[in-house]
Amino acid sequence: MTQRVTIVGAGLAGCEAAYRLARGGVSVDLWEMKPGRRSPAHVLDGPCELVCSNSLRSDNPLNAVGLLHEELRKLDSLVLSVADETRVPAGDALAVDRERFSRRVAERLAARPEIELHGGEVSALPGGPGPALVATGPLTGDALASELQALCGDRLAFYDAIAPIISAESIDMGVAYAKSRYDKGSGPDYLNLPLDEAQYGAFVDALLAGEKVAPHGFEEPRYFDGCLPIEVMAERGREVLAHGPLKPVGLEDPRTGRRPHAVVQLRREDVAGTAWNMVGFQTRLTWPEQRRIFRALPGLAGAEFQRLGQVHRNTFVDAPRVLASDLSVKARPHLFLAGQITGVEGYVESAACGHLAARAILDRLAGRPYQAPPAATALGALHRHLTGEAHPPGHEHQPSNVIFALFPPLPERVRGGKEGRKMAHVERARKELDAWIS
Repeated sequence: MTQRVTIVGAGLAGCEAAYRLARGGVSVDLWEMKPGRRSPAHVLDGPCELVCSNSLRSDNPLNAVGLLHEELRKLDSLVLSVADETRVPAGDALAVDRERFSRRVAERLAARPEIELHGGEVSALPGGPGPALVATGPLTGDALASELQALCGDRLAFYDAIAPIISAESIDMGVAYAKSRYDKGSGPDYLNLPLDEAQYGAFVDALLAGEKVAPHGFEEPRYFDGCLPIEVMAERGREVLAHGPLKPVGLEDPRTGRRPHAVVQLRREDVAGTAWNMVGFQTRLTWPEQRRIFRALPGLAGAEFQRLGQVHRNTFVDAPRVLASDLSVKARPHLFLAGQITGVEGYVESAACGHLAARAILDRLAGRPYQAPPAATALGALHRHLTGEAHPPGHEHQPSNVIFALFPPLPERVRGGKEGRKMAHVERARKELDAWIS
């Protein structure tokens, strides 16, 4: 394979992809706009700058992201290898010295003769016919974002609005009742948590008083009516939520025949119903405050959060509709996307996406079918998120970290509660990954 591949963006996804392609014998032109131009979030000149935190989160494989760490190590990931080299004490988490991390990535890339790093902003999507990869991240420059918008239309977003996801086993089914509004649809597709007037009032008070995450300096608090943070809605009036995402109309409690004052709706997050999304609960509340306030809601005292809510600036495409299974753009098959621009969330997930895109490009150049990762692995779970396979039909694509809700359900009931289920996921993932890379 003598073809050259252009990669736009030397963040975690772009650098991971460049390294994997180089190891496959492919020449790479890796473009990074720094140091000539930088986004408001960046301060370092080098590649793979960690902007918001120096933590790659839990390194424990019983956590889905820890399992992803393990899988990437087995695949000789550049990002995980350098993270291990530059690690700093952080308990259960994998945290790094971010300046050493960026510097060491640059050294590892420079040691590969196949990779040529170019400085300068790329303002247009690379043309074909050879493959190219765009991995420009959540703060993609205006010119390139305009090109993407022309290509994707309304399937390109600039802000994400993520609601919490709760494990099914942790929801009190003595409180929740299954029902769709006015009994429409194929059946009782939602779980509903009824609130009386006093409970609703206490919830609104807690939202208003709760500690919020301040926007980054590079983020305008530019909200859209369809994705307002729940606390912003509460600020507009005490009954706004009861006429919005907590509207009880058509959701009478079948056990009493009466309409509650307000209803928190939970929507199935995966086909098997192992996890449920809190409808309309995108929020800038801090994560400790989310746990405290949401666990005070009826039926959620023991809630296990697989993901917590957030709202922030992000450029990403509607991947299940824009991308093919191999992460190439359906409208321009030579063009691949990777990293947060596809709708994965987090440093390690972005690197993993870059790794998958590089493998897809190698398959394309070799003239062989794309070998998708096994569904039950952490890599496969991310791939299922991007293709839509992990979600019910009609699911709105929003960025996600790797969580066990994205994995296929376990084939049978497992003893040992939550820890037993996690261990069963890990054991199955290890077997499937070993078979895939053997």
